[in-house]
Amino acid sequence: MKRRVFLKGTLASSAVAVAVGAGLLNPRQVLAAWPKSAFEAKSMQEALNGAFGSELTEPTDAIQIKAPDIAENGAVVPVTVSTNLSNPESISILADGNPTPLAANFMLAANTAGSVSTRIKMGKTSNVVAVIKSGGKLYSARKEVKVTIGGCGG
Repeated sequence: MKRRVFLKGTLASSAVAVAVGAGLLNPRQVLAAWPKSAFEAKSMQEALNGAFGSELTEPTDAIQIKAPDIAENGAVVPVTVSTNLSNPESISILADGNPTPLAANFMLAANTAGSVSTRIKMGKTSNVVAVIKSGGKLYSARKEVKVTIGGCGG
């Protein structure tokens, strides 16, 4: 039985390798819409301009950010962003104290629930900012997260 599984796996990976070699599967097509300038931006304003073409956001209570008040390890800070705004188009998460503030950018399909969860890296204590595009407008909310070094305060 193990030999059959091995042979099936070998045939499947060979077929994928041939398709990639022939140019039928091109990873650049998948990454074509990646906002490179937004992820390389050095300030929040540059990141928002790169991702959305505007840096103007409207603060709202319709966005909830669930993140720890104190993160013991800045390398893996769990963040959940949810909203009850109608028809959210995208959700972006920024850490304003990072050298490159844009940590995540999620494009949502129509009729998708406005909720995402991920882990981000934070270099120091700063605000986690959620920006949601809905109805052509940008809405934002923020929460301060204190990052400790080695769990002893920082």
